[in-house]
Amino acid sequence: MDLNYTAEELAFQQEVRAFMEEKLPKRLADKVKHHKRLTKEDMVEWHAILNSAGYLTGHWPKAFGGLEWNAIERTIFDEEMTAANGPRQVPFGLNMLAPVLMAFGSPEQQQYYLPRIADGQDFWCQGYSEPGAGSDLASLKMTAQRDGDHYVLNGQKTWTTLGQYANKIFCLVRTNKEGKPQEGISFILVDMDTPGVEVRPIILLEGTHEVNEVWFTDVRVPVENLVGEENKGWTYAKYLLVHERSGIAGVGAAMAGLSYLREIAQDQQKDGKPLLEDPFFAARLSEIEIDLAAMRTTNLRITQADNDGAPPGPETSMLKVKGTVLRQSINDLTRRALGPYAMPFVSEALDAGYNEEPIGPDYANPIAGDYFNHRKTSIYGGSNEVQRNIISKMMMGL
Repeated sequence: MDLNYTAEELAFQQEVRAFMEEKLPKRLADKVKHHKRLTKEDMVEWHAILNSAGYLTGHWPKAFGGLEWNAIERTIFDEEMTAANGPRQVPFGLNMLAPVLMAFGSPEQQQYYLPRIADGQDFWCQGYSEPGAGSDLASLKMTAQRDGDHYVLNGQKTWTTLGQYANKIFCLVRTNKEGKPQEGISFILVDMDTPGVEVRPIILLEGTHEVNEVWFTDVRVPVENLVGEENKGWTYAKYLLVHERSGIAGVGAAMAGLSYLREIAQDQQKDGKPLLEDPFFAARLSEIEIDLAAMRTTNLRITQADNDGAPPGPETSMLKVKGTVLRQSINDLTRRALGPYAMPFVSEALDAGYNEEPIGPDYANPIAGDYFNHRKTSIYGGSNEVQRNIISKMMMGL
């Protein structure tokens, strides 16, 4: 693979860079750069800005209203957006549900839901994990029983990211208890305002309300909300998780995190010199840079194969493992660079408008939260231990 951009790709890079400079509100960029909390309104605003230029669904096929970007264009856009401190795109509808609907949804579902994902009418969340059914997702217990032209849902989902903002949720539910656990699972779409749906917040260690429990009590869902065939949901779930794992690798976010770490290390002092000049610290930083360069190349190779028509395979598990470990390494080295300033912080310091007396440099406020929050990345989307099993079985034949 030629790692040098062509003239056309360089022109696209400049196009995206110019768009970010012109259209990305400084208020949002400053929030992202300084790790301030984004509100739902912030996310919706950025979603609309990207959609107005066609960039939101640039990676979608043209048949579904996208620009059909190739692997290099997708990589360029991701890297330029994160370099400009653009807010992360909420992935649940855009990058997770949409591919499932394109591959397995009915024409009616595609025509109804895909435009609503693009124009922001629907804010989706994901209903996969349950208490006792996280990495072992096939053991899920939430049921959906057929009752005429409806399914009746009962059960619980947990760790539902941004569920407090969502008006819709896609769920894995058990429609058959016979045979292998994977054979009785279905994929269904649910309106969050349906009677019987209750969202309960889970407050994380760093004080944020990012995830939730979602309870379903006799929730009636129309049969037409079933995606694909009944009891075939495990196939669709695996397809979705492959796309999710590719996104979890977060090459662009890792590059932005590394750049932020360099800024901190240049500012922090050791023995009267910038920490960046300390040989031990510089060696650890170089190791991360080398790993990130290797992961970026691997990401390009895998996405290029996808662009050439090869379905995403176990290689995405490699990206998921390496990407999450690398992000955690960046968080850990950033925490070490700050020393005592990286101790747990005042949670309210991450809200816009906080003007109390700072403790240490302003950039230290989010570091403890990032460190603790990102410990979860090696668990969600399929734990790294499970991903290593997939790699050993499907790529090594073990």
